[in-house]
Amino acid sequence: MGQHSLSVTDPRIERRVAGAVLAGGRSVRFGGEKAAALLAGTPLVMWAARRLERSCVAVAVNARPETAAESLARAAGLAVLHDAPGDAAGPLAGVKAGLVWAQRLGARALAVSPCDAPLLPEDLFPRLIEAAGEGAAMAVTEDGRQPLCAVWPVGALTAVAAALAGGAHPPTWRVLESLQAQRVHFESAAAFASLNTREDLAAVAARFANLGGPET
Repeated sequence: MGQHSLSVTDPRIERRVAGAVLAGGRSVRFGGEKAAALLAGTPLVMWAARRLERSCVAVAVNARPETAAESLARAAGLAVLHDAPGDAAGPLAGVKAGLVWAQRLGARALAVSPCDAPLLPEDLFPRLIEAAGEGAAMAVTEDGRQPLCAVWPVGALTAVAAALAGGAHPPTWRVLESLQAQRVHFESAAAFASLNTREDLAAVAARFANLGGPET
């Protein structure tokens, strides 16, 4: 995979949206590093990265140092982003790291994805990017907000850094709401389900085996 050269006519160049997989969680319920767990022979973190690559000019992985997620990302030629020292652990710290990186790349926005939701809709990021325009957008389903599936403008870095100041870590959705993020509705709440246990992974693997691949 990796960050390959893009044709000047590739629409990803014009969109100028970078992508980041949030893979810094400790996976306590999973009983091991979830991002590295295999589904149909591919680590979960790579399922997420490949989905982002179809819409983004560059993709990085937010991971803790010296983890399998970090090693997998580097082996795939992806940038690795660590949370800033002093930031409270959680997805918003990963968003901040992603925004710093995206700004350095000259991107106008950052699309973020969880590492543990391999059934996400194929049109997730195209729809979010279109709805965001120059602002922010997040997915919603009948189960409510899905703030780990979102697009953040790089200009949101100031607001995210302020939200994390002093070791705080407010809910990610609250920061997106403060940015007046557009809500993009998706029909299937099940498509956004996280694989929190080995049993969850086994159930999805069985579906993949029956279908010959992921549902899109």
